[in-house]
Amino acid sequence: MIRLLSRLSALSALALAACGNSPSGEPMTDASYPAHPITIVVTFPPGGGTDLLARRIGASLQEQLGQPVVVENRPGASGNIGARAVAEAPPDGYTLLMVNSSFAINPGVYRNLGFDPKRDFAAVINVAFVPSVFVTPAASALRNLDDALEAAQPGKPLPFASCGNGTPQHLAGEMLARATGAALQQVPYKGCGPALTDVMAGQVPLGIVTASSAAPLIAAGKLRALAVTSPKRSPLLQQVATVAEQGVKDYALDQWHGLLAPAATPPAVIDRINVAVARIMQRPDVQVALREQGFTPATSTPAAFQAMIRADIDRYAALTEAIGLRAD
Repeated sequence: MIRLLSRLSALSALALAACGNSPSGEPMTDASYPAHPITIVVTFPPGGGTDLLARRIGASLQEQLGQPVVVENRPGASGNIGARAVAEAPPDGYTLLMVNSSFAINPGVYRNLGFDPKRDFAAVINVAFVPSVFVTPAASALRNLDDALEAAQPGKPLPFASCGNGTPQHLAGEMLARATGAALQQVPYKGCGPALTDVMAGQVPLGIVTASSAAPLIAAGKLRALAVTSPKRSPLLQQVATVAEQGVKDYALDQWHGLLAPAATPPAVIDRINVAVARIMQRPDVQVALREQGFTPATSTPAAFQAMIRADIDRYAALTEAIGLRAD
């Protein structure tokens, strides 16, 4: 339901903007914002999906708001270093944080984040979703998800390569194991790229990686896709059935991306950014470009995105506690 509200909110946000009102329904009183450059902090290195989203949005936001928008990469500690810096920044709308679902996973993994993810940030807008995909070598005997589950027997667990401990891809495998009783054993890698390399080479029989990173290799016949983790099929992999379609009821893990601001940022400023980014995400050229990269473009009200983040923090905390995942 939260995701549905997130996607349906775009039209209402744009209509309110046309009337001079914010997504919260209050008159907008932020005429002086922005008066100088804005920084978007990305908690991952350059070149990844989150970084590419931030740079595309930043360039268009600069045109809309009439001030430079600078993207600053501050990777480290699974995104916690950059997040901490933004939590401590002045709450004036000039320092924003681009994050993905790892932001909601980290509270269950790290005891000492240095910030409170629920209290220290104000949600601005959800901009995109990207699913993960279960893949196997092209020459593998695993033809579908059922084959993989049958091969994952107690006493002989089926290894799966993930993009790293505590990543959405790691949790996608743990969720499948808990939902089906299959014996799956994670093999963590430092990123989706190295995981894909070893799966293609047959070093690991199964991989769970982002759909955007795997799609070119699937199209080239170097990998076979078994299932996608999203509630609906990915626009990039329309021929690949979801995990839920293959009999695992209510299974869904769709990695989201979005913008946050420090807590206490004026609501009028958050609304101004929300409406501007919603316009960007509705542009046909942006939608086409993002879909080609494996993203499903989205928009949301600040309140809907805040609710989704908090629900995911609780959901992932329960899962990481159940599997004993701790990084410190």
